[in-house]
Amino acid sequence: MAGAVLLAACVAVTAVVRVHFLGRPQYPARGRPGWLNSVVDPRLQAALRPFPALLRWLPEFGTLAAVTLITMALVLACLTARRWREAILAAVAVPAASGLTEYVLKPLVGQPAGQPSFPSGHATTMFALAAICAIVLLDPPRRVDPSARRVPRAVRLILALMALLVAAAVAAAMVAIGAHYFTDAVAGAAVGIGVVLACALTLDLVASRARRAPAEQPKPAA
Repeated sequence: MAGAVLLAACVAVTAVVRVHFLGRPQYPARGRPGWLNSVVDPRLQAALRPFPALLRWLPEFGTLAAVTLITMALVLACLTARRWREAILAAVAVPAASGLTEYVLKPLVGQPAGQPSFPSGHATTMFALAAICAIVLLDPPRRVDPSARRVPRAVRLILALMALLVAAAVAAAMVAIGAHYFTDAVAGAAVGIGVVLACALTLDLVASRARRAPAEQPKPAA
């Protein structure tokens, strides 16, 4: 239930940002990024300007090569720990989130030449990865990976928060270098998390039906 509510919230955030902060049918005219971006973007740029090294390497985490390597490492780690569902989730959800942003939402929204694109692909993939890390860390099944339960819950919570912090840092860096508006990053985060939740709920539903199927088979006549 909580996952479904959070998924609905992600969809709502994306829709609200699109309608109320980007205008219809396209981005606002050049130089008019919307009031929220006008407030947040300069502050992010001012806060991160003293750290040019961060602004150079943080965006590299969201490139296709880096995301592919991180996804493969996450899938391999889940397979090693016999976390089959999470391995499938990582293998499916990250490409699905990226594809939704790059090939559906960006062309659907459209933007004038030279303008930042909506939503942010970097934010989409990084928050998708962070959401998967949170699922893996915060819900380790005892029956599959007993050693995972030996890690204190506080440590697992801190690691999950660190993954989200890295995703947020990458998204903020993209805003600071002018590659995206703040609303692009917010929508990208909502899309990434939302796709992961949708895939996780689908996998849970499939697994639940698979477990019920043998019990529902009619017993052979004596």
